[in-house]
Amino acid sequence: MTGTPPPYQPFYDETEPCPLVVVEGVSGIGKSTLAGLLAHRLKASRIHTLTSPHTGWSSTINTSLRSLPQFAFYLSGALHTSDRIRQARAHGAVVADRYLSSVIACHAAVHRVPVDAVAALLEPFRWYLTQPTRTYYLRCSEDELRKRLAVKADAKSDDTDLLTIPDRLPRLLANFAQVAEEDDTAVWLDTDDKPPAELADWIVADLERNRA
Repeated sequence: MTGTPPPYQPFYDETEPCPLVVVEGVSGIGKSTLAGLLAHRLKASRIHTLTSPHTGWSSTINTSLRSLPQFAFYLSGALHTSDRIRQARAHGAVVADRYLSSVIACHAAVHRVPVDAVAALLEPFRWYLTQPTRTYYLRCSEDELRKRLAVKADAKSDDTDLLTIPDRLPRLLANFAQVAEEDDTAVWLDTDDKPPAELADWIVADLERNRA
């Protein structure tokens, strides 16, 4: 999309709690690009699930701790992110690049445990965790996703593991599908042959329809 963006018009009742819009999906599918566009379009704060100081510790945690302590680390990250979301929503809408669904789906895939078992560990903390207004799950064909991962500029070990560890990518895709099925805020978006600007337009329109 080119040209001057339209003037800011809130898509929500500013007397009500500001919306939390979450963009979910596997690495390389285009979450960060889309989250950036949405934050611009909605004049929203943009937050990543693993914020500072957690983001600087993740590599050490992944290589040094076993499954349950790792989950505790990522849970603490989600709790911290929820605090940041609450603070940001006092001033406007929030767009989150990943949130609770990634914690569940990714941990279950890496450690080969059932999605339901990870969700059960999270359940006692649901009362504390800010609930999204809408969660947009991005998907594309597996062949297309592999192409995107292969050229991902900022690829980390978690990204390369999707291509090198047998069954990691299919397992993660299946986990996200299961998590989304049980998510009342879930909306699926197919991203094959769709530019990020087109997806952002669709999401903004969907949020407006949901508000009406």
